[in-house]
Amino acid sequence: MSFKKTTDKVTNRFRDDELRGVEKCIRRIVRANDVQSRALAKQIGLTAPQLITLKAIAALGEVTTTVLSAHIDLSAATVITILDNLEARQLVERYRSRNDRRVVHTRLTPEGAALLTRAPEPMGDAFARRFADLSPERRSQLILALTAIADMMAPGEGLPKDTLPH
Repeated sequence: MSFKKTTDKVTNRFRDDELRGVEKCIRRIVRANDVQSRALAKQIGLTAPQLITLKAIAALGEVTTTVLSAHIDLSAATVITILDNLEARQLVERYRSRNDRRVVHTRLTPEGAALLTRAPEPMGDAFARRFADLSPERRSQLILALTAIADMMAPGEGLPKDTLPH
C-alpha cells in the first residue's frame, strides 16, 4: 500500500471518529432537551417551544408573528400553531392592527404573565446556573461553537460543501 493511501485511510478514520463524536454529543443534547421538555410539560403544562414563545412575547411586548418568528428562530407556520395553542389556553391574545388590518399582533394576557413568573428556564434551572457560572469568554465560545454547528446542520443553508474548512 502506498504512503498516500495509508495516510488517507488514517485521516479518514480520524474524520469518521470526529464525526461520530459530534453526532454523539448532538444526540445527548437532543435527549437532554426532550427530557427537560417533558419535565417542563409536567411542571407548568407547556412545551419548551411554547415557553420560549411566551418569554419572547414578554420581552418584545406586543409583537407580530413575523418578528416573533425571527426572534425565536422558528418558522412562521410553527409559531402560528404555538400561538393557536397558547391563545386557546388564554395565555396570549391576538388582535388586528388598527392601521393595517392584515397585520396581527400578539400580547400576553394576565394569565400568561402570571405563568411566566413561576416558570423555570426552558433548558432547566440547573443548566442555566451552570452556564451562568462560566466565564463570559467561555459562554461566548460555546455560543459561537453551537451556532457554527447549527449553521452546518441547517438544510440548504451555509457554505457550499467544497468551501468548508478541512
